[in-house]
Amino acid sequence: MAFRSREMMKKLVKKIGGDQNLAPGVKDQLKKWVPDRKIVMGRANRGLFAGRHIQFGNRVSEDGGNKTKRCWKPNVQEKRLFSYILDRQIRVKVTTHALRCIDKAGGIDEYLLKTPHHKMDTEMGLFWKVKIEKMYQDLGGKQVVFFAPEDEASFEEKFNELRLEQKAGRREARRKMYGSASMQEPTKDGTDAGEASELTTSRNEDGSSHADFHEPLVANA
Repeated sequence: MAFRSREMMKKLVKKIGGDQNLAPGVKDQLKKWVPDRKIVMGRANRGLFAGRHIQFGNRVSEDGGNKTKRCWKPNVQEKRLFSYILDRQIRVKVTTHALRCIDKAGGIDEYLLKTPHHKMDTEMGLFWKVKIEKMYQDLGGKQVVFFAPEDEASFEEKFNELRLEQKAGRREARRKMYGSASMQEPTKDGTDAGEASELTTSRNEDGSSHADFHEPLVANA
């Protein structure tokens, strides 16, 4: 096994509780599922690289043929890939080779399902693969019911009516909130607008002239 695979095996065994908690033959079965590849980049754990990792070599000069150490890093891009089972976009760092593999498979879900565990060389890829497999397994156990076109049309109409009722309710709540706030605004003499309107009404009932009713309009002019 490569160095990275051995480290992953140590972490798995440590989480389980040690070799004494493993039944005979279980450790050999775990080794078959752990990727047997040498990963030399830490950022490969946070994306899908599809076997493309850092490479080392020499830079040879044209004149004297002198060699100097250099490395080649893979072309990593940050993309948003749509997942049908999650019904949303997944932001992930992928190599251009991984993008071609995903397009060939038919999508991110199909790529994770079709790629074996021993070829998924990153912890992130293994995590998403196990999660999506579990979601598809739960989805396969559900019962699917098909409705007639007339029933679907009636359902859509009811949903539209529900949306209109919700909009009307929100509009009424805003009208009450802002309407009550405007009526409680204090006037120049310190009284509320509601009290001022009550005073004006009482004066008109007592038989006062119309000049009292127009007084606020003249004052505001």
